[in-house]
Amino acid sequence: MDYSQFLSMSHEISLVSLLIILLLADLVMGKKKSGFQACAIGLFAIHTVLGFTCFGESAGNAFADMYQSSDLHVLIKNILNIGTCIVLLMSYAWNEKENKEYVGEFYFLTLSTLLGMYFMISSGDFLFFYIGLELASIPMAALVAFDKKSKESAEAAAKYILTAAFSSGVMLFGISLIYGTCGSLYFDEVAYKFASATPLMVLAFVCFIAGLGFKISLVPFHFWTADTYQGAPTSITAYLSVISKGAAVFTCMAILFKAFPSSTEVWQTVLWIIIVLTIVVGNLFAMRQENIKRFFAYSSVSQAGYIMLGVIAGNEVGVSTTIFYILIYMFTNLAAFGVISIIERQAGKLNISDYNGLYSTNPKLAVMMMLALFSLGGIPPFAGMFSKFFIFVGLFKSGMIGLLFIALINTVVSLYYYLLIVKAMFIKENEKPIAKIESDKTTICAVVICTIAVIAIGFISPIYHYIESVSSALN
Repeated sequence: MDYSQFLSMSHEISLVSLLIILLLADLVMGKKKSGFQACAIGLFAIHTVLGFTCFGESAGNAFADMYQSSDLHVLIKNILNIGTCIVLLMSYAWNEKENKEYVGEFYFLTLSTLLGMYFMISSGDFLFFYIGLELASIPMAALVAFDKKSKESAEAAAKYILTAAFSSGVMLFGISLIYGTCGSLYFDEVAYKFASATPLMVLAFVCFIAGLGFKISLVPFHFWTADTYQGAPTSITAYLSVISKGAAVFTCMAILFKAFPSSTEVWQTVLWIIIVLTIVVGNLFAMRQENIKRFFAYSSVSQAGYIMLGVIAGNEVGVSTTIFYILIYMFTNLAAFGVISIIERQAGKLNISDYNGLYSTNPKLAVMMMLALFSLGGIPPFAGMFSKFFIFVGLFKSGMIGLLFIALINTVVSLYYYLLIVKAMFIKENEKPIAKIESDKTTICAVVICTIAVIAIGFISPIYHYIESVSSALN
């Protein structure tokens, strides 16, 4: 057996090694978890740094091309690593206060889902993709239910796992139809045999998109999103909204370009309808929310529609702009959820009305939340403006002017509800505003990192140029 193929799996081998180390440390330390979190975050930070410095030179295929790796795959995994590292920093104080006895399980489950996302991203056939999808989904349900003191957390996990099981079954049915039609599960071979859009092939594709639409929170597969985001621990909500969504969007884009390149008209038509529904429904429901986590749940539904605009463009510009959008959305949403987690943990406030007058007592938190909201709304000169501009340019080059017009109109609508929170923090008065909060160092460090990225990353042009240079791998 040629073991050299494992060299192309540097990210996976490194993460599995880290999981084994943390599992053994957890068993040895027992209930005394002093220093465990610092060690775990430190080791994962080393893993993240190695992803940028060492792992990019090991691109290749393994397991008879079921696993594929390139510079683009490495880039996406590195982006997810950065986001996961920020989420772990955000979770530090919560774990120390609420889950010190179970902190080992938290890290093992979180990194297990990340390993599943690695497999999804590097999959070369539908079987390997499905294994990665399940590895990413099942531990996530346990993470959603991790707050054992909250009934909402258990309810959110139940809704998540039941919806995940149903969507997984629909997707598996679609994959079985693809295999029955094409006689293969490899993306390249499916692309060769999927040349004519027969009714059976269209049904197979629709079932597949329905299953993956659950992971991305696309309408009408989004019904789990608001309840799960509200009930899950806030750091897990942040992880779901960014890391899980980012991996699913990239995987969806890769499979569409690799397995269905000859059926572009079919999947663009399906995605056109789904994207319009996703953006419009997300915006309309976000305006009606009182709970801030439910607000960001529907905001993330709408943002998923914007991310998919780069996918439907179907060109190299669309690929690079989608990845750039995922990168900026990651920092922006994590900044917002970092502020939410600080306020929830210290003051127990989760309603938007509770944020009235926040600037008067906690000006730094209010400013950081404002910058995140401005970026989500696409207000210049923040990074979110650059991501929306580039993704609109990709859509324009693909000739989809009608879809571009709908997206632009909805961008104006989204500004309204994002500015409602800014108005609450800076203009509205509150007889009993949230008292001054002493933020824990790790969470505030994570929020500061994200805020700096929101301000600066749009102006650092080499980042986009590098993404653009490696995006040709999907075309």
